[in-house]
Amino acid sequence: MTEKIHPLYRGRIVQFNLENVQLPNGRHVELEIVHHPGGVAVVAEDDAGRLCLIRQYRHAVGGWIWEFPAGKREPNEAPERTAQRELLEEVGVEARDWHKLGDMVPSPGILTEVVHLYYARGLSHSSHAHEDEEVIEIHWFTLGEIEDMVRQGMITDAKTLVALYYLRVLQLRI
Repeated sequence: MTEKIHPLYRGRIVQFNLENVQLPNGRHVELEIVHHPGGVAVVAEDDAGRLCLIRQYRHAVGGWIWEFPAGKREPNEAPERTAQRELLEEVGVEARDWHKLGDMVPSPGILTEVVHLYYARGLSHSSHAHEDEEVIEIHWFTLGEIEDMVRQGMITDAKTLVALYYLRVLQLRI
């Protein structure tokens, strides 16, 4: 139970607080919590059975990473709507069929973010609209090629790895 919140920073995306809480065991502690609106990631499969990976420059990790198209939820935006918007903005693709894979929490000790994972098929191409801070290359690979990239350590993005896991466990692909 949160007893007292000390806001330290409020930015465009996150808010950072010191929060005095009572834990289920009765102990009182002060925690550093980053509040984030949450996000989505999309596994998009084209008619040829290829999956879209983007290669994106991520300053926070010092370079380029491979990941599924993803983005931040807007206030009061449903996760599936965020997924549809992000797929169109980042890849220039709309999907007819959507399936929820599951959710993931990237760092539950300090971060409130929940990433909702989706699988999309029945794609039609449009044009993308990258934001100013996005530097993105769009690529299409077979699942086998992506699994090879994972084995080679080329894919380190957590939401992408978890989405691949869900895809395999739920056996959504033939």
